[in-house]
Amino acid sequence: MPEISRFLGIVITMYFKDHNPPHFHVQYNDYRAQIAISTLGMIEGQLPPRVLSLVVEWGSMHRDELLENWTELSTTGQFHKIEPLA
Repeated sequence: MPEISRFLGIVITMYFKDHNPPHFHVQYNDYRAQIAISTLGMIEGQLPPRVLSLVVEWGSMHRDELLENWTELSTTGQFHKIEPLA
């Protein structure tokens, strides 16, 4: 599972050839969640409200890059790192 980004203790990953809809995985301490790229809504899991807010902020800034990674991972297995939230 490639690590796409890491910031403030939050780890963003994607799986190779994962199921639809396009999404990314978030890990923060003992919390885990899946976030839809199109809506930045939580598909599954749980995150503290402040962490979810940071993830949504980061996701809105990098939505195009996330979709590119989704496509590349599902077709070629390639990906690129995305800048963390500053």
